Amino acid sequence: MSVVTRFAPSPTGYLHIGGARTALFNWLFARHHGGRYLLRIEDTDRERSTPEAIQAILDGLRWLELDWDGDEIYQSANLPRHADVVRALLDSGHAYRCYTTPEELAEMREKARAEGRPPRYDGRWRDRDPSEAPEGIKPAIRLKAPQEGETVIRDLVQGEVRIGNDQLDDMVLMRGDGTPTYMHSVVVDDHDMGITHIIRGVDHLTNAARQTVLYRAMGWDVPEFAHVPLIHGPDGAKLSKRHGALGVEAYRDMGYLPEAMRNYLLRLGWSHGDEETIGTEQAIEWFGLDAIGRSPARFDFAKLENLNGHYIREADDARLVELILPRIAETLGREVDAKCRDILLAGMDGLKQRAKTLLELADSALFYIQAPTYPLTIEKAAKLLAGDGAAMVREVAGRFSELDNWEASALEEVVRGYAESKELGLGKIAQPLRAALTGSNISPGVFEIMEVLGREESLTRLHAARSG
Repeated sequence: MSVVTRFAPSPTGYLHIGGARTALFNWLFARHHGGRYLLRIEDTDRERSTPEAIQAILDGLRWLELDWDGDEIYQSANLPRHADVVRALLDSGHAYRCYTTPEELAEMREKARAEGRPPRYDGRWRDRDPSEAPEGIKPAIRLKAPQEGETVIRDLVQGEVRIGNDQLDDMVLMRGDGTPTYMHSVVVDDHDMGITHIIRGVDHLTNAARQTVLYRAMGWDVPEFAHVPLIHGPDGAKLSKRHGALGVEAYRDMGYLPEAMRNYLLRLGWSHGDEETIGTEQAIEWFGLDAIGRSPARFDFAKLENLNGHYIREADDARLVELILPRIAETLGREVDAKCRDILLAGMDGLKQRAKTLLELADSALFYIQAPTYPLTIEKAAKLLAGDGAAMVREVAGRFSELDNWEASALEEVVRGYAESKELGLGKIAQPLRAALTGSNISPGVFEIMEVLGREESLTRLHAARSG
């Protein structure tokens, strides 16, 4: 059997973290088995589905690099097919017309609540002759579900789940206005797309029994189900915006790399021994549904940041330069020219060692493009130039002026010699140099910075150093 999975978001908002993880699991499972991963946009709710939301979903998936096979499929284009299946179910006796009024349905719900029962349709039109239908009521079409026995779901994550058929009401397949319901459309589309494995959140587990009844009514093969636990916040509560339930585009804008997000989402509920850092190719090789746990995963920003820092350190320097340029240009209020790009590229290896996000990386790189202005805004840096700090910087700059070799090792040798002549530790000179060169007390190695900036720019900044 060739594996076919799908991701089927409703475009009524952004692509949230839970949806992104569902997409990732489907993508990995298909790629692991050499199968196909399809994308279906469930846009039949025309009032709530918006072009902006559809675009946000597509952009989010593309940013995560979860490429789908073929063109995306729009559920709204399949409405005639959904109607055809309803007619087939009516003809086979597996569905019936229901003329229950909205008032009668409200009365049923109230009665059930009063009796402590879950609200369910009572089947009053199940075996009734349509000739008794009241005038002016457009019927809904309901599935004639079995009333005895049980429906068994052999879930690949949750295990065997048995649901008594007396708990399943006759679900609506098509509303009175002729539009299909979500429950009906999903089954028809999954069948027509040849979906073999449905991997989705555990909140859909109860839907699986109803959908299985519909598959069997049509004589179709039932796909394999795998219902994945939900994602909770660090405190164990349902994931909310304060925990990180944001759109994928928000994580992109906060400076996370797509490969870090994929790795982090993978580890939210799936494991492979004690491995934490798992590259995409390795994930494809290892991924299986049997390693998905049944307990809710917990979202943790600190773990995500640490993982992102790892991927930043591993990333190509030229790629990182291109990723941080828009933020630097926005900060400067101007485009960054080729000379500045070259400086950033030369200094990137040192810059990326400390950064946990691209925003941090961009902010820490700014000093390469823009010299410090006085008075310094960072108090700790200003203190390094207080007293005789600035004077020492200008004095050692005089020694640098006589240097022919402008490499980090030669620059360090000069500073060591100066420190020894003053009977000071190297740090007592290097730290004021750092403040004069960068305007900060934290940066890559000071001699590396000088080599990247070059002789002229370094000496200009050192001679401009002042206290206060």
